[in-house]
Amino acid sequence: MIKVVAKGLVKKNCLEKVLGLYKELVEKTRSEEGCLSYELFQDTENPCILTMIETWENREFLERHFQTVHFRELVPQISECREGKADLNVYTLVL
Repeated sequence: MIKVVAKGLVKKNCLEKVLGLYKELVEKTRSEEGCLSYELFQDTENPCILTMIETWENREFLERHFQTVHFRELVPQISECREGKADLNVYTLVL
């Protein structure tokens, strides 16, 4: 099992646009083979901090996700609205 945590700060004037892009990304990704969960969280103190927490059956399914049309179209649009680069961590289950 693979867990992905991607955290980024969105420009305040882009927040609504980004939430719409994420809505589409989440809906399409959840139907992908190997996706166990795909959820977007918003910080309770700063709504511009968004964190995607994903669970995949294995790394192969995650790599396939990176090649999907929706990922390749939506993620660059989301990235344009970020302050700096997102933090991305990929974990494997230990215990």
